[in-house]
Order: sequence, then structure tokens, then C-alpha cells
Amino acid sequence: MSRLLFTGYPGFLGSRLLPRILRRTDGVSATCLVQPTVTELARRRLADLELAEPSLRGRVELVEGDITRADLGLGAGLRRIASEVTGIHHLAAVYDLGVRREVGMRINLYGTRHVLDFAEACPWLERFHYVSTCYVSGRHPGIFGEEDLEKGQEFNNYYEETKYLAEVEVRDRTQGGLPATIYRPAIVVGDSETGATQKYDGPYSVIRWLLRQPSTAVMPMLGGADEARLNLVPSDFVVAAIDYLAALPHSTGRTYQLADPEPCTVAETVDLIAAATGRRLIRLPVAKSVATRALRSIPGLSRLTGIPPEALDYFDHPTHYSVQNAGTDLQGSGISVPRLSDYVETLVKFVRAHPEVGSGAMA
Repeated sequence: MSRLLFTGYPGFLGSRLLPRILRRTDGVSATCLVQPTVTELARRRLADLELAEPSLRGRVELVEGDITRADLGLGAGLRRIASEVTGIHHLAAVYDLGVRREVGMRINLYGTRHVLDFAEACPWLERFHYVSTCYVSGRHPGIFGEEDLEKGQEFNNYYEETKYLAEVEVRDRTQGGLPATIYRPAIVVGDSETGATQKYDGPYSVIRWLLRQPSTAVMPMLGGADEARLNLVPSDFVVAAIDYLAALPHSTGRTYQLADPEPCTVAETVDLIAAATGRRLIRLPVAKSVATRALRSIPGLSRLTGIPPEALDYFDHPTHYSVQNAGTDLQGSGISVPRLSDYVETLVKFVRAHPEVGSGAMA
């Protein structure tokens, strides 16, 4: 029996990708490498999954582990799992724009390095699937292609830098013969059909800020909001695209940017969110340097607004993402990025109904 190894379960994307892949792969089982701190959550999610889909019962094994350790925290069990694994889906990372460099390096870079070492020890490995991010581009001006990586770019934060370094590592192993596919999502938001999400970050700061205000709302706006674009993709598109592309034999060795080829400008995005929240906007022009300094220095301001200072860099982002590989290989699949205007009300409805969801990072 073929066996897949998943990291990043029970994370947001991993929890959705795992059952989707198992549904289309009869006879395939999965081992999920789970951090001890989230073992109980993983067990609950797996129990719910097996209750909802009895056909998946018994096909998923949860194993406690730690990608920051050279043996993945598997000890004597490493050899057994390696001898059975035919595919690896590496999603585990720390998704936090304010992450300290040491933490980002330990999880995003060294963790990926350890999973790659494990992959090279799997005698039956057919594919290594790595979930990166479009923002390995840093602040590269202009178009950033799917084959682009090392462009001398500057990074907004250590999250971007450490994900970039991790992808460099994956590319190096690929050149050495590892059969790998890389997926780079843009800014992932909730499900376009249900609005469900595990974390409120990115554009959710705008949604929550407007929902706190009366029908006429004040919205600080950085300069260039009519030109800068905010590239948002719903999680269901990302999961469906990864699942479909992963099954293509010719996707080995390719990189896919799972981004909106025609993203809204920041101003258009804010206007759509305002309409969905029922707010009339009063725009307050503010310099990015002033806004950043205020969010960093005024006690409680970031918490009050729900806007971390690191997020401002994405509201004047200079990079446009080419999706040539993704567009070509998804053609005919029925999988494409929906327009934000078609699902923004769904995102807002979910936020209204679920104030308990937080903005904390899950590694």
C-alpha cells in the first residue's frame, strides 16, 4: 500500500488537503506528523473527518513529531515510515509576519531541510510536494515569474526571508534529482463558499476594523492605494489547485504560483469590503511611515485596530505574480480563482458569526 507523509496537519490548508487527496487515491494511506502541542486537536479533527466520511476511516495515522529535529522526532519509527512513503506533502511552517528570525529559521528553513533529508531516505519516493508562498519575491519590483527565485530581492520580514531560504533549499535538492513540485499561494483567505478560516490576518484587519465602526466609517489609506494590488486567493481554490496539480505526472519539477492573475487594487479591495459590511467610507490619507510608527509606538493601537504594523507592507506591495504554469496546467480542470466581488460577502458573514477566531500564528 502506498503511504503519504503530511506535515502541517491539523493546520488550515493541511486539514482540507488531506481528505481531498485521499478521496481520489484509493488504496493510499497517510501518516500525519503532528506537533505534540496540537495532538488533541488533530485527534478531534480526524475523528470528525472519519465520522463524516466513513470511507476514510483507518487510512490516516497520527504520529507525534517535530520537524525542527533531525530525525523529525520519530526516533526508531523513522526507518519504518521512510520504507513505506511514496509521497510527501510538506506544509508545516510558521505563518507569522512578525516572527523572530531565529524561530523562522528553525521552523521554516531547518525544518524543511530535515523533511528533505527524510525524503531522500525514502527508497520509494515518487514526489515531494512543498507549499511555499508567493512572497518569496520579497519586494521585487514588477513581474515575478514562477521560475524566478534568487533575484536579489529585499524582504519585508523574516517570514518572507525564511520561506525564501527554504525554497532555495528545495530547488537545490530538485537540481540534485529529488522529484519535487512547489506551490506558491498568494494571501490565503477563507473558503469562498463558506467563509471558513482558521485565522484572521491580512485583509481581515480591514473587515474587523470596519465592523467595529458605525455606518459611516473612517478608513486610513496609504498613498498609492489606487495602484498597489492586494493578491487574495480563497483557501478552497488553493486546496483544489494543489490536489489537481499534484496528480499531474508532468508537474514534477515545476513551480506554481497560486495567485489571482488580475487582483484588485488596495482601494478596490477596501471598497468591496466596505460595501459588504454596509459601511460608507471616509478615507483618511496617511503616510506609511507615520502609520507604521504609530502602530509600533502607541500602546494598544495595533490591538485596537487589529492591524499589525507588519501588515502595512502588503498594502503598497510592488510585485505582480505571473501564473503561466498554473494557468496552463489548470486549464480544463474547472479550477480558477473566483473574483473577490463574488465571495467577499461570504468572508464578512463568517467574521460576523465567528468573533472567537483569533489572529495568532499556528506553526
